[in-house]
Amino acid sequence: MRALPPDRFEELVADALDEVPEQLMALLDNVVVLVEDRNPDEPDLLGLYEGYALTERGADYGGSLPDRIMIYREAICDVCDDEEQVAEEVAITVVHEIAHHFGIEEEKLHALGWG
Repeated sequence: MRALPPDRFEELVADALDEVPEQLMALLDNVVVLVEDRNPDEPDLLGLYEGYALTERGADYGGSLPDRIMIYREAICDVCDDEEQVAEEVAITVVHEIAHHFGIEEEKLHALGWG
């Protein structure tokens, strides 16, 4: 489908974040969620976590810039037929990238059905 307008897509990302259980959101530490059109190096990538997972942080972590979760608007819209599918894919991608923050690797996510 054609890419949703940025403001509508950002609403869907906010809705997906609202669906993450409050207890889990409270554990997110030093993370910002951003929407970008595409990843310049991997244009088909739907989302990306950049930073240090909680499982990798040591005593020297303090004062670091926030970790970043990027959700790629155009790439997600490319794989969806309508806005309902976009909303579902955004929710899956948000959960997937948050899981990386907690140190959950790709293989485990796939095994759990979070492709």
